[in-house]
Amino acid sequence: MPKNKPPVAGRYIDPLVDFSFKKIFGSDPNKDLLKALLNEVFRGRKCIVDLHYNKNEHPGDLKEEGTAIVDLLCTGDKGERFLIEVQRGKQDRFKERTLFYTSRLISDQAPRGKRAEWGYDIDEVYLVAILEDFVLEGSPTDKYLHDICLCNRDTGQIFYDKLGYTYIELSKFVKRDTELANDLDKWLYFLKNMPAMDSLPAYLQNPIFEKLFSVAEYSNLTKEEKAMYDRNMKYKWDNQNVFNTAVKEAREGGKHEKAVAIANELKKEGLAFEFISKVTGLSVEEIEKL
Repeated sequence: MPKNKPPVAGRYIDPLVDFSFKKIFGSDPNKDLLKALLNEVFRGRKCIVDLHYNKNEHPGDLKEEGTAIVDLLCTGDKGERFLIEVQRGKQDRFKERTLFYTSRLISDQAPRGKRAEWGYDIDEVYLVAILEDFVLEGSPTDKYLHDICLCNRDTGQIFYDKLGYTYIELSKFVKRDTELANDLDKWLYFLKNMPAMDSLPAYLQNPIFEKLFSVAEYSNLTKEEKAMYDRNMKYKWDNQNVFNTAVKEAREGGKHEKAVAIANELKKEGLAFEFISKVTGLSVEEIEKL
């Protein structure tokens, strides 16, 4: 195991770890922050006036798969269901997984024994996935925001607009602070760069971002919250160290037994088989059988 020490907490917490995302976006006192973020993500297609937080209705399905950091479920003022997920590491079949989640949110709307009376009056369902360290397979290299809906393959005409998927690939968002063109750019810049900031920048000075930075200030956390955040960061740091060490050993080693051991560790982390194959030199078929 590497002996590197975890970094000391900066002035602001990392918004993409479990505790931080819930602290910033997942409670009634801060729902104005989540509303502001979602309204920018939908870029004028929706105007969310209010939100109601829902309990996790499917803990087995939503909590125990892969390396998802947060599954946040809420309902809009017009009955829309929003599932917001932060995904740190690459995972096989991530698209299928998001389809499964939204399908459950749709099927659970059917009242038991009253389906005919209900008449398939389905509320809108949207998934917003913030991807920290990986990109969707086959996505364009110059696009970081993917707005997906059901449409006619031949004409491009939207077939059904009450089910949507927004995938945001933060690793492709490389704008500097001087290049931020709109509020969505500012939100994405905040999500990616806040841990390295030491003050509220002038270009973010408005009531929403002022509150955001106040909520995210490490010194404003309680003793218990600081302990929870520190554990989250240690877990993230340890995983990164394990990954970095595995890649280094695989490249320097070359022995089949070591490659198999490293592949097993990376497989447990939910990384794509193709990526593990590149790191270890094992074939995808060998990795599948481990």
